[in-house]
Amino acid sequence: MKEEMVGQNNPASRKILHVDMDAFFVSAELCRNPGLKGRPVLVGAPGKRGVVAAASYEARVFGIYSAMPSVVAKRLCPEAVFLPSDHSYYAEVSRRVMAIFQRFTPLIEAIGLDEAFLDVSGSVGVVGGSEIQADEIRRMVEEEEGLVCSVGVATNKFLAKLASEDAKPQVIGRSVLFGKGVRVVRPSEVEEFLAPLHVSRIWGIGPRTTEQLEGLGISTIGKLAEVSEHVLSGIFGEALGKHMGALARGIDNRTVKAEKVLKSVSQEQTFEIDLTEFLELRRRLSQQAHSVASRLRSERLFARTVTLKIRFSDFTTISRSHSVVVPIDTATEILEITERLLSVLNLKDGVRLLGIAATGLEDSSVRQLEFSNQRRDNDRLIEEAMDSIRERFGVSSVSLGGVTEER
Repeated sequence: MKEEMVGQNNPASRKILHVDMDAFFVSAELCRNPGLKGRPVLVGAPGKRGVVAAASYEARVFGIYSAMPSVVAKRLCPEAVFLPSDHSYYAEVSRRVMAIFQRFTPLIEAIGLDEAFLDVSGSVGVVGGSEIQADEIRRMVEEEEGLVCSVGVATNKFLAKLASEDAKPQVIGRSVLFGKGVRVVRPSEVEEFLAPLHVSRIWGIGPRTTEQLEGLGISTIGKLAEVSEHVLSGIFGEALGKHMGALARGIDNRTVKAEKVLKSVSQEQTFEIDLTEFLELRRRLSQQAHSVASRLRSERLFARTVTLKIRFSDFTTISRSHSVVVPIDTATEILEITERLLSVLNLKDGVRLLGIAATGLEDSSVRQLEFSNQRRDNDRLIEEAMDSIRERFGVSSVSLGGVTEER
């Protein structure tokens, strides 16, 4: 693929990749449960109040999708295999995948754990054309992590995102149509690429705006591009009108923001049956504290504030927070704080949801020596060993009481 070597500051000459992991949570689970490959696998809680966090493509052909109630998913596909979410494991896999991206460019904007924008404009002359880099990223991710990703290549983030969606596997009826894995949208192809897409594919256009546009006879991006920004601004306001008009023409001048700061790490669980016993709630808190602490360590972060979130049986939701002078990253410390916050609450009416959030995050590599002490160092060594066991044998393989049998 021939590419012009022009300045990176020119939006028209940028080489932007959008890399999106295919069914990331499920695919990560299948790497450590290879015997389940080819079966309908769901990540999430199977109970009455559970929801599907992720679905394999074999499950999606039954009409199952993320955020669907688990009971509905089970009804659609009784043979589906449910696996519990393990966010600390997914975060670690994500970290390794992002490290692969860093071999190509330092300009990486991660969007959650499973997707990222890469500006490879500066590495075209060294590594190869943007399409070559996209192919190489896919190869490395599959060879090193056993995962598959789809990559969109374009001159801006909006087009690259749409291109990666076009490259992904598609569920059509009861079949999965696997895409090419890489989709390139060249400048000369932008109008043809965008024209047939539904207007809802434009960022910032929600259901209400979509309905308004369709009421005006505008259902495709091609039709939208025919309307002047002046007219759109008159109907939808200047900001949204200009935004829609620019994207409909494939214009997106936003740059890849390489340093997106993680603001919080959290874990929560909705229970199938309301819980009233303090000891049982403390046990659930312990599990969540380990998940949050593991994620903090994998991201090399400390937290200064810990928040306990509770939703009662009547759906009343409260949160209680506690900040510390010395930032923390161990489950022992997080559990001590949340246990104190929980102990003063009236639990007799039943708890429907319980959660922990760590905020006030800061780089642990800078603070590690300053805040080191013997107890914390010992706790961290023990918990890091537990992290390693869970990564190898599964989230339920070890607890504070010792190794447990997986069921």
